[in-house]
Amino acid sequence: MKKIHLLLIKAFIRPFIVTFFVVMFILLMFFLFKYVDDLIGKGFEWYTIAEVMMYASASNVAMALPLSILLSSIMTFGSLGENYELVAIKSAGVSLQKAMRPLFVLIIGLSIASFLFSDYMLPKANLKYGSLLWDMRNKKLSFLIKPGVFNNSIPNYAMRVERKGEGAIDSLYGIMIYDHTGGNGIPKIIMAQKGRMAKTSDGKYLVLKLVDGVRYEETNGSGSASYNPRQAFNRMRFKQTEVKFDFSSFKDLSRTQEENFKNNAPMLNLKELSHRQDSLSKSLDSVNKSTKVNAGSYFKQNNYQKGYSKMKAPATVVKGSILNVIPKNQRLQALQNGFDQAETIKQVVNNRILEHSVREKEIIKARIEYQRKYTLAVSCLLLFFIGAPLGAIIRKGGLGLPVVIAVVFFLIYHIISTVAEKSAKEGSLDPIFGMWTAILILTPLGIFLTYKATVDSALFDIDYYKQLLTNLFRRKTSKTLD
Repeated sequence: MKKIHLLLIKAFIRPFIVTFFVVMFILLMFFLFKYVDDLIGKGFEWYTIAEVMMYASASNVAMALPLSILLSSIMTFGSLGENYELVAIKSAGVSLQKAMRPLFVLIIGLSIASFLFSDYMLPKANLKYGSLLWDMRNKKLSFLIKPGVFNNSIPNYAMRVERKGEGAIDSLYGIMIYDHTGGNGIPKIIMAQKGRMAKTSDGKYLVLKLVDGVRYEETNGSGSASYNPRQAFNRMRFKQTEVKFDFSSFKDLSRTQEENFKNNAPMLNLKELSHRQDSLSKSLDSVNKSTKVNAGSYFKQNNYQKGYSKMKAPATVVKGSILNVIPKNQRLQALQNGFDQAETIKQVVNNRILEHSVREKEIIKARIEYQRKYTLAVSCLLLFFIGAPLGAIIRKGGLGLPVVIAVVFFLIYHIISTVAEKSAKEGSLDPIFGMWTAILILTPLGIFLTYKATVDSALFDIDYYKQLLTNLFRRKTSKTLD
């Protein structure tokens, strides 16, 4: 048994190592093609590009490791079946399940290693990769903003644009900025039709020149202890203004502050993800409560003129009856105040809805990354139990048919997991169910293939199907002659 176990382990490790590094190399080439405009021709040293590629390769392990296990298991058992070594093993009284045990133990070790890697090493690699790539792409200012997505790379700011200019790469349109630099916890909101990004000569500030916009600002009102003060809401329109972002901390590649990127979900381990989910949930509750209080305060009557402070609307309001109780010389001003108040309420609620949506998506991302730590390890086990029976059934080794079958099954797994994860990010699926959908769907397939391989089924034997069709044709011919 020890010799058989050693034979299987050696037959598995060699193709596993080769396929793993081949897949990693292909994925790194895809990364290089994607960011070639940002990395090549920018004056970077070769070791800086090699460093960012090394960090990027860490995120590729989640795709390369399961694919390598699937392909190498198909090649191993396919080669054993093709050379009749698997038949010799079974004739010696060793079943397929017993033959798979040493590799099963090895895959469990790889699964545990992948879990530890995704929980301890991968977040640190993603943190260094994100901060280093941010600095390397700093020379192209428009990379900071992606159309239709809130970006919080700049500390204390969140920015969103509808689209970028086609001619000028730093031209932006449909701009919305949340400024969290105030000390009262209430963000300032700046909206503009268009803008242009530029950097100061000393490189310390990023200047965003805005055109045709409006600035919204909430401030705490004053009042006595017995009266709950309402918040003042200021709205200022502008034709042209500038917003300066502190850029000095990102001036040098060697002085990148990695803590500025620490809040991203892929850069956190399990403990930090749990803490982030709790903090985001509490902040989401505070946003809901503050929105209810602030919006409700605008609906309250706040007329402090003598004789109107305790006025109540009648139970049944007839058109024009409310205006009749207001002096004629004040009716126009009252209508204007009512219109402004309604617009204020609408803007406050819309802004809080956007803030609620952003924080809700961050919670979903944290839950997805939390589950990803476990799905990587389980997917290694699942694809082994798909690949090993497949290899025993097809009885073909080498890089021909095994590669084709492995790519097909991995594409099925990858497509299901990608679609389910995207649906989870959009809120259509629960994040837990979305991350485990591919595993739940393919687990019965692994059980079925293992059963078929145990009973020596000719599931992928072309000669078997040819003989079946020949026999069927002969039966029809004989019936016709009768």
